[in-house]
Amino acid sequence: MLRHEFRPGRAVAGLTMLVLAGGYAGDAAGDWEAPWTFFLPVFLGGLWLATTATWAAYMLRRRRDARKASTENMEAPASTKGSHAIK
Repeated sequence: MLRHEFRPGRAVAGLTMLVLAGGYAGDAAGDWEAPWTFFLPVFLGGLWLATTATWAAYMLRRRRDARKASTENMEAPASTKGSHAIK
């Protein structure tokens, strides 16, 4: 059993930051001459993917919860006879 809910958006954002850190480390060490055009698209693309993954996970979770609630409530409603009568 999972201890917490999986958050794909956070995982994608973390991987994006690791890629950026590797690029900066390679550039700082002099092993790789990274152009600035590498960092900006990776950063923005990673944020876009993280947002998309977060949105998709939210929609799936919402759908799953609605389905679960509808299967738990399959009985007929309780009788309301006389509940609106004037006292």
